[in-house]
Amino acid sequence: MSLVRAFQLPYQLISITGEEQLSYLHGQLTQDMNLVTDTQFLWAGHCSPKGKLWGAFQVFKHNEQFFMMGSSNEVAASARELKKYGVFAKVDIAHIDAPRIIGLLSDDHTLTCQLLGLNFADTNACDFSGYKALRLDEQRIILYVDEHFTLPAEIELAPDHSLFSEASILAGEPQLSAETIEEFVPQMINLQALGGISFKKGCYTGQETVARMRYLGKNKRAMYILQGQSSTPITETDVEIQLGDNWRRAGKVAHQVYNSKTHTYSALAVLPNDTDNTSLLRAKHSPEVSMSILPLPYSLDDDK
Repeated sequence: MSLVRAFQLPYQLISITGEEQLSYLHGQLTQDMNLVTDTQFLWAGHCSPKGKLWGAFQVFKHNEQFFMMGSSNEVAASARELKKYGVFAKVDIAHIDAPRIIGLLSDDHTLTCQLLGLNFADTNACDFSGYKALRLDEQRIILYVDEHFTLPAEIELAPDHSLFSEASILAGEPQLSAETIEEFVPQMINLQALGGISFKKGCYTGQETVARMRYLGKNKRAMYILQGQSSTPITETDVEIQLGDNWRRAGKVAHQVYNSKTHTYSALAVLPNDTDNTSLLRAKHSPEVSMSILPLPYSLDDDK
C-alpha cells in the first residue's frame, strides 16, 4: 500500500488580479494581505458589513495573483460580494469552479516532498514545476495543478476525499456550509486561533464587529470538534446537549464528514464557548448518534 495517498478535493477558487489586487483584498479580508507571499499562505475571513462570514479561506499567491480557496458555498458567496465592490477598483475577480486541487495525506513528510520535488524550507507554500503546493502540517499538503499534472506512481489516488476531510476537521480547520453562510463572526469559528485575523491592520469590511468581539468580550461562541459512531452516513444541521434527563439545542454544525470504513461521524460545530468538554451531545435529526467533544489542536486566545 502506498505511503502517500492523494485525494481530489472539492474546493473552489477565487482569483484576484489587477493593479489594485493587494489593496483591494486588504480592505476586504480579515488578514493582513501584505503577509501573503509566494512562500506563505494564510487563513483569512471575508465578512459582510455586519461582520458575519461569507467564508473562511486559505489565501495564497501564485503567478503574480492572489487566490482564495474554500468550499463551493463559500466561494460562490464571496465571489459574488467581491465582484459587487470590485467594480470600483482596478481588479479582475474570477470564480474558478472546477480547479484541479489535490490533497496529500502521509505520515512521511520528507518522502512526500521528495516524490514531488517540493522544497518548503521554513515556509508553508512553494512553487514546483509551475504549480503550487501548500503545507498544512506534517501530514497534509495541498496541490493546485492542472490537467497536465500526473502523480508519481508511488502515490495512491483514493476514490473519495472523506479521509482528507476528516483530517481537516480533526485539525479544527473551519469550513462553512450553505446553512451557515453569514451566520458567524470570525471568532465563532476559531479563525483567530489559525492566525486568520489581524488586529493591527487598517479598516476592512466588518472590522467593527470583529474588534468588538475581541476587546469588549462580546463573543460567546466557539467551534468545537465533535465525533461519534454511526452505522450509516448522516447529514446534520444541529447539535443537542444533554442537561439532566433532557436534551436541548446546543449549536449548529458548520462542517461534517462520515468515514465509511470506521463508521465514524466527525463534525465542526459552533457551541457556547463555555461548553464543558465532558458534555454528551447528539445529532438532533439522528438522535441515536451520540457525540463527544475532542480537544482542539490549538489555543483559542486571539493575541495574534
